[in-house]
Amino acid sequence: MPADIRAGQAAVVFGASGGIGRALVSAIAGSGRFAAVHGGGRKAPEGLPDAVRPFRFDLTDEASIEAAMGAIEQPIGLAIVATGLLHDSEHRLSPEKSWRAIDGAAMARLFEINTIGPALIAKHVIPRLPKHGRAVFSALSARVGSIGDNRLGGWHSYRASKAALNMLLANFAIELGRTHPEVIVAGLHPGTVDTGLSEPFQRGVPPEKLFKPEKSAHCLLSVLDGLKPAQSGRIFAWDGQPIPW
Repeated sequence: MPADIRAGQAAVVFGASGGIGRALVSAIAGSGRFAAVHGGGRKAPEGLPDAVRPFRFDLTDEASIEAAMGAIEQPIGLAIVATGLLHDSEHRLSPEKSWRAIDGAAMARLFEINTIGPALIAKHVIPRLPKHGRAVFSALSARVGSIGDNRLGGWHSYRASKAALNMLLANFAIELGRTHPEVIVAGLHPGTVDTGLSEPFQRGVPPEKLFKPEKSAHCLLSVLDGLKPAQSGRIFAWDGQPIPW
């Protein structure tokens, strides 16, 4: 983490039970840059480093997000939303190959998790960001959420929910630019990471392009380290390359 993040601030990872989120919160805790590190999940995550303070939240329950933020004493220097939904076999939810497969309930569920949940988190994190000094609010997005980079189509609900998330991040950056000139808002594409989210779709991915969560987390934190306020509101891949909206 960069040296210009001030002492006395907290770092918060929403989604610390997942592969990428767990790796992120472990790496942040190991950096020693923050007075407190918090990691949250639908159940308070277990097995995190001793320095991490676990908490419970539910993306579909705004009161739980508000309560989690209320328990954090310090201003927030770094917040990462590492949640996301692509498929759910239990509820027969999977990426659509055609418009014919679009289902309203499934689409609503993806927007609830991938768009509305992060927006509610931002609603309760933003008031805790310092008005002076560097701070970062970030959320995991996806390259397939890019309208400008879309060449294949399909995956309608997931693409649309991530594209909507990207728009929200751009909106937050514009609004915060007026009141918090050194705060950076960024979307992050973590690459194809060996987690449960990507497992059904790993066939054909070259081994060198299938990342362990720890590698992806290291790359994403390095990207955040290098961002400047002028880049706020954009989406970046794991290698630091900007992704078009």
